[in-house]
Amino acid sequence: MRLDHQIIYDLIAPGSRVLDLGCGDGALLAALQQGKRVKGQGVELDESCIYLCVEKGVSVFHGDIGSGLSGYPDRSFDYVILNQSLQEVRNVRLLLEESLRVGNRVIVGFPNFAHYTARFTLMFRGHTPVTPSLPYDWSDTPNVRFMSISDFNQLCRRAGFRILSRHDLGARRPVRFLPNLFALTSLFVLTRPE
Repeated sequence: MRLDHQIIYDLIAPGSRVLDLGCGDGALLAALQQGKRVKGQGVELDESCIYLCVEKGVSVFHGDIGSGLSGYPDRSFDYVILNQSLQEVRNVRLLLEESLRVGNRVIVGFPNFAHYTARFTLMFRGHTPVTPSLPYDWSDTPNVRFMSISDFNQLCRRAGFRILSRHDLGARRPVRFLPNLFALTSLFVLTRPE
């Protein structure tokens, strides 16, 4: 299991109701359904990924998470997962607000654009970086946002989102020292303000 999936798996309580927005091939949701007996629902735009979800027995809805979550009632999920999908959404704050409306906790994972390899590539080569966490060429990327851990912290403060925990990750292990410089990805657990 990928490191980010393992952390998310460990964060979710058994038997929870989970909405995975941008669930990809359904691997994480399938693991949660099997190992934690969650009641899961995925939302995915890529049709080929939907077929993979169905093969894994994952309930998936074909839809664009960027268009909102109006079809879901308030607090209908214990957890909403936005792992490696937030950077592909135009209105980030609206999606986070909607996720916090329908879920008690929101787990957000994204590639850290401030990783030292991205900084060096931009500074010394003058090119948009391609890294393990940002593996696309600038002209062929699904990403519309490039954010850092510091950027996301700032957004949470401005929007009043409460950060319950943060997990900064390298390729194989958590990053504890200067995460905005050395973490490839980061996972935040958010909840509504008190």
